[in-house]
Amino acid sequence: MKKTPLYDHHQKLGARCIEFGGYLMPVSYEGIKQEHHAVRTGSGLFDVSHMGEFFVTGKDAASFLQMLLINDVDACPPGKAQYTAMCQEDGGVLDDCLIYCRSVEEWLMVVNAANVEKDWAWVTQLKEARFAEADVQLENRSDHMGLLVLQGPSSLNLLKPFTEVGLDAIPFYAFTQGPVCGVPDVWIATTGYTGEKGVELYIPTDQAEGIRAIWTALLDAGAVPCGLGARDTLRLEKGFNLYGQDMDETVSPLEARMGWVTKLDAGPFVGKEAIASQKESGEYRRLIGFVMDEPRAIPRSGYEVVDSKGEVIGSVTSGTQSITLGQGIGMARVDKRKGLNLEDGASIGILIRGESKPATITNPPFVK
Repeated sequence: MKKTPLYDHHQKLGARCIEFGGYLMPVSYEGIKQEHHAVRTGSGLFDVSHMGEFFVTGKDAASFLQMLLINDVDACPPGKAQYTAMCQEDGGVLDDCLIYCRSVEEWLMVVNAANVEKDWAWVTQLKEARFAEADVQLENRSDHMGLLVLQGPSSLNLLKPFTEVGLDAIPFYAFTQGPVCGVPDVWIATTGYTGEKGVELYIPTDQAEGIRAIWTALLDAGAVPCGLGARDTLRLEKGFNLYGQDMDETVSPLEARMGWVTKLDAGPFVGKEAIASQKESGEYRRLIGFVMDEPRAIPRSGYEVVDSKGEVIGSVTSGTQSITLGQGIGMARVDKRKGLNLEDGASIGILIRGESKPATITNPPFVK
């Protein structure tokens, strides 16, 4: 089992750790509710060093990524980041990911921790099959990068004393490099997964002492340590997908509410024909958001969704009790049947212990 450079710090803080993505990772410290509120009202600090990092370089790097990913890579200039995904030929989502453009010949691709091996095999296979003669170099540095995430309305002000970088000048979905707590060339990005202001700090693990110094300094300054549990409740309140629940290889980007990042006119990419055909036919499932009408009804992944006649039309992909709202929220994948109303405000039922509990279709984010 792998451990991040901060594992001993998590233990000292009394974190409850579990295996995730091959790492022992903290789920919570004082409690998910407290950590969730800290991010919504102040500043929370996450160690997500288990995430995967692939570096893609060379004169043909951008062309390779354009073939690999569903978004328009050419629309991501140096200094910017982009949310995107990799698909199979049949349009199924292999993984959703972020890319950062340092220059047209230097890119960082960040993938989900549980998919690192699968993703690396896919990327290297496509490179050999379609770009064998091109100027593209791939490097998997997933085990050699640390990633700290500082999120919350007060996070930027909390970080400012520890860096010379003008944090307010970094636009959303962008990044720069600079020193943090004396650690040089930290990648400072603004691509959070909680829906709050904040930054992601990418630091090579050969600077492990620097990672620990940044973690300690930010906690001493008032940040609250947060685990994967709060990360999940926070992202669901904003309607952000989680790979393995809201999408996987059996789900297309259109069925995962990712049509907005699927650029069918940007050039050929793996899965484009299948996705275009699906879009033209309109015959694909929809991922909807919903809010439970009864405060004590809590939806969970796998619960069935029914229409007004009691017929099963789909199932919940993600569900929880919203800590901010105090009521159940979730996302569900449902069939698009003739005459079925899936508009915002329509009524559906969620089967909880065999009883249909009323819910209202609600377009995310649930917490504005």
